[in-house]
Amino acid sequence: MISLVVLAFLALAGYRGTQLVVHDSILDPVRARIDAWQQKRPTCPVREAVVTLISCVYCAGWWVSGALLATWLLVTDSWSGTPVLVHGIEWLAVAGAAALLNRWDDSRKDDH
Repeated sequence: MISLVVLAFLALAGYRGTQLVVHDSILDPVRARIDAWQQKRPTCPVREAVVTLISCVYCAGWWVSGALLATWLLVTDSWSGTPVLVHGIEWLAVAGAAALLNRWDDSRKDDH
C-alpha cells in the first residue's frame, strides 16, 4: 500500500496532469483537432466519448490518476505482492484527492 506522502504527491501530479489535458493552452491545438474530428460526425458515440474525456476534469482526472498510479507502482516495483483490490482503492484515493484539488482550483477562479 502507498503511504500518505506518496498519495499526496500522486494527487498533486494527477491534478496537474488533468489541468494539462483539459485546460492548458499547450494542448489547445490537439483539442482543436479532436473537436474538428468530432464535428465531422457529431452523432458518433466514440467521438463524443473522446471529446467528453478530454474536456471533463473528472473523466480525464480518473484516467490520468490511474496512469500515474500504475506508473508509480510499476517503477517502484510495488505492484506485486499487493492485492489488486488495494490498488483499486489507491486509484480511487489518488483520483479523489486530485478531483478535490480541481474543485478547489475551480472555486478560486471566481475570486479573480
